[in-house]
Amino acid sequence: MNQAPFLAPPLALRGVAFDPPLFCAPMAEISHSAFRRLVADFGGAGALFTEMLSAKQLLNEELHHSPWTKRRACEGRVIYQLLVVDTAKLPEILDHLAALAPDGLDLNSSCPAPTIRAMGGGADLFEDATRLRAILRVLRARFAGPLTVKIRLGREEEGWRARLGERLRLLREEGVDGLTLHPRFAGDKLKRAPRHELYAELAAEARLPIIANGDILDPHYVHSRAADFAPAAGLMLGRIAAARPWVFAQWKNPALAVDHAALWQRFCDYVEEDFAAARALGRVKIFTAYFCRNFLFGHNFFTSVQSAPTVAVARERAAKFFAGQPALTRHINLAGI
Repeated sequence: MNQAPFLAPPLALRGVAFDPPLFCAPMAEISHSAFRRLVADFGGAGALFTEMLSAKQLLNEELHHSPWTKRRACEGRVIYQLLVVDTAKLPEILDHLAALAPDGLDLNSSCPAPTIRAMGGGADLFEDATRLRAILRVLRARFAGPLTVKIRLGREEEGWRARLGERLRLLREEGVDGLTLHPRFAGDKLKRAPRHELYAELAAEARLPIIANGDILDPHYVHSRAADFAPAAGLMLGRIAAARPWVFAQWKNPALAVDHAALWQRFCDYVEEDFAAARALGRVKIFTAYFCRNFLFGHNFFTSVQSAPTVAVARERAAKFFAGQPALTRHINLAGI
């Protein structure tokens, strides 16, 4: 059992145990099969989330081959996060997705990206109680496993707290098993500090397990705010996992040693295995934007990879960077990404 007091006991939803209750967040263009495989190499996560998947697009995917949907046994539990804007074809979509035997489904009603909101998804769905309820009813009726919803605090305007309470009640009434709460307003993006102090009152009001999310970096961060996080049933780590895929394993084993050069090259191996060449380079560049934050002069690594015309060239430039035995940062800074 994990020695961090927060992490005991495991989180059980509809008979499915997530042990430890540490979750790798759904991250756009990052939480694909190659990245999940890399995180799984180290272990330590109770479940890995896919990136937000367009539900309607799933009908066009070869689920067992697509890097967005396919899963390997080594990944352990995988929760599929869905972008759903209406109930059209939703039963058919869920039946199609069942072939992957998801360990859970998560409905995104938190994403603040303008493109997602313009479609009626993410934070826009949160504001539309009628549509949200209709979607949840189909999800609950069609999927017997753990059903969670990712939310923020809504819009920062008069009446926001009462509206949030109404949504929490709606989630409970429609059979949701748990929720991931990123305690920022939809308009905050990542600019303001998350309001972790709200977990106690919101957990009591929701009467659902809450998975805490937002700027969680390591056990020290959680322990320094122990009273705030005590009501949470689990933790979701996002950008820090993109920078340090070993963070879940290190949670239990702080002395875990990492070969950064070998890890980065292995990630390239996984990406080239799962993605067509035209997409592989982009995924390597996105990952490197996070991974480079581990080094004092990581901007040199970042720029050399960003300008590479092929994965092969990126590998050569990375090998040269690592040959110089770059110094590591003591505290990682994820500002700006």
